[in-house]
Amino acid sequence: MSTTTPASTVLPLLRHAMRESWRSLIGWSIGLVAALSLYLPLFPSIGGDSGIQDLIGNLPPELTAALSYQNIFTGAGYTQSTFFGLMGFVLLSIAGISWGTAAIAGDEERGTLELTLAHGVSRTQVVLERSAAIVLRVAVLGLVTALTILLLNGPGKLELDAGNVFITVLAACGTTLLAAVMAIAVGSITGRRSYALLGGAAVAVLGYAFNALGNQTKDLEWLKNFSPYAWAFRDEPLVNGWSFGIAALYLGVVVLVGVALAAFNRRDVGR
Repeated sequence: MSTTTPASTVLPLLRHAMRESWRSLIGWSIGLVAALSLYLPLFPSIGGDSGIQDLIGNLPPELTAALSYQNIFTGAGYTQSTFFGLMGFVLLSIAGISWGTAAIAGDEERGTLELTLAHGVSRTQVVLERSAAIVLRVAVLGLVTALTILLLNGPGKLELDAGNVFITVLAACGTTLLAAVMAIAVGSITGRRSYALLGGAAVAVLGYAFNALGNQTKDLEWLKNFSPYAWAFRDEPLVNGWSFGIAALYLGVVVLVGVALAAFNRRDVGR
């Protein structure tokens, strides 16, 4: 008698989540490629434009620091400020938060979560497999981002180190996952989609705001200690590579998944 587990019973929730999300994954991938293709090829003209250099130089130092434009005339600084610090951060955050919000709270408000649990699926399995599905999606987006940057590195004269590109993408994915699992954790605690959305958005928005405020004056620099965005990027991974701030992001992800597990296993679903 065969004891092999049927493929359909191996990680069923993760497999289902990936099947249901491939269209949105393609859409977000196209968005990231489009943003990179829009910004990065412009660096040769911007980096050598004395008029733009004068314009940036005449901006208030506080504004320049808040927008991370100090090093915009280097390939790494330009890539950080225009993509990782702006459009890429926004796109990845929206994707991660939307997936995290839907994972528990969105499913519960639609009334389908109770049906899933009624089919012999444990609550722990729901949290872990749906979290893993988000990790896989974000990893795909990260790989698309890294490969696109490397493809544009030569034509854009960015002179980026390939290893540091992957490390920086890992940092960006860390901020995305932290916001996503915060949405999962809040959804596991409350069962409310609006609260889950606010929880995930708070990580992204407040993290960005605390970093911007901390850049403006030394009196507010302490705010960076509470900013996942600063954990990811303040040590300039595109230039310097790995930092402990990146490790802190992923430790936070693990802690929040643990919070989601503890809360979801104790709460009455649907009430």
